[in-house]
Amino acid sequence: MLPVGVIIKLAKLGDGPEIFHTIQGEGVSVGAPAVFIRSSRCNLHCHWCDTDHTWNFEGTPWKHEKNTKYQKSAVTWEMETAAAAERILSFDCSRTIITGGEPLLQESAFLEVIQVIRQKKPAHQFEVETNGTRIPCPEFAAAVDQFNVSPKLANSGMEEILRIRPDALRFYAANPKAWFKFVVASADDLQEIKELMRLHDLPREKVILMPEGRTSAELDRIAPWLAECCRDCGFRFSDRLHIRLWGDKRGV
Repeated sequence: MLPVGVIIKLAKLGDGPEIFHTIQGEGVSVGAPAVFIRSSRCNLHCHWCDTDHTWNFEGTPWKHEKNTKYQKSAVTWEMETAAAAERILSFDCSRTIITGGEPLLQESAFLEVIQVIRQKKPAHQFEVETNGTRIPCPEFAAAVDQFNVSPKLANSGMEEILRIRPDALRFYAANPKAWFKFVVASADDLQEIKELMRLHDLPREKVILMPEGRTSAELDRIAPWLAECCRDCGFRFSDRLHIRLWGDKRGV
């Protein structure tokens, strides 16, 4: 029986929910066709966040480099989980990226989306993009095929006590479904990443470094030396393919 009346809060894109068919632009699945569904709300507020419309609402105290506040009703779309699942299925794509914001703030609702889709497409693949501060419930962890965990560094502007949760990182470090993607803004970030790996047993072969930037020029400033670092230190390198192709544009 399909869930009825369960509401999920999503980011709004134009006159509908931010659910769109594109390719994965980051991480270990880069280049794969995927449907993205973007949740609204986040428990972190990074000053360089490229999806600040999911949390930086009018009346909130958080700072962002864009210096823009959004009217919550203008950037939030509410829909039933069954309707969200049907929208995803309409694209006839075998992979869905559940992103945000922070999707685990609404894990019960997203679990229902997964269950509805799996009733019709049992082999459908689900990736979840998370900041790594919350441990999923066992049912959600079992249903997801891949966790793209992006722990935030000091360059995010967030206090460490908010952005680093040792229990959660230990959970993901022991989970074979998890990959760890770090946004690198300068060479100073590398020591912080290595220290997090040491403290929380993050497997080197599952660590991905990605340059920070919302334009190709910004990526080009960091990418060459970061790629060399990945080569020399045994990390994976990820560019931001969607930025290269479409710039800082939503819904692609």
